[in-house]
Amino acid sequence: MFPPLYPILDISADARAILPLAETLAGAGASLLQIRAKRAPARAVFELARDLCAQLGPRGVRLIVNDRPDVAVLAGAAGVHVGQEDLPVEEARKICGSDLWVGVSTHNIEQFRRAEATSADYIAVGPVFPTDSKENPDPVVGLDLLRWARANTKKPLVAIGGITVESAEHVFLAGADAVAVIRDLTAAADPAARAREYLKIAARVRASRS
Repeated sequence: MFPPLYPILDISADARAILPLAETLAGAGASLLQIRAKRAPARAVFELARDLCAQLGPRGVRLIVNDRPDVAVLAGAAGVHVGQEDLPVEEARKICGSDLWVGVSTHNIEQFRRAEATSADYIAVGPVFPTDSKENPDPVVGLDLLRWARANTKKPLVAIGGITVESAEHVFLAGADAVAVIRDLTAAADPAARAREYLKIAARVRASRS
């Protein structure tokens, strides 16, 4: 079963804070993490990914590296996530092989259809809600695209964009297997408690479906 909580940790703000934050989230039950670094040098991303894998890998936590399949492989990460302007899924797959996950972001029906036809292990859909975690966000797609996507794929779906604990239940009910969260976790007074809230919401929705 795909992990329901997908924290995204941006190292551009304070890379030194990522290791303890990742440890905190893992301790709260998060089993999948992504590191994102749009401007950081490749060496910095590699070193952080390597350290996170060494720290959390033995505990069964999967680390996904944003944009860089080469760094993901070298660091021993569990996979890579690519966007519409990054390497195509199949090119990333050539680098990562079949053992690593390759995820891809989509922002409309056309992009989703293309992604569904690839070997992507999961597909992200968004931004579901307005977000300020990206400099130039794509147009908000709301829950409608997520519902359409759920009806048109069996791949795991990750919803992203402006998701909070207040909206998470609606997102899961619309068909998301996981919620990708950035600010609502990293800016929380108690990130561990916030992560546990998300996991409880996911468990409640999954139980209602069974």
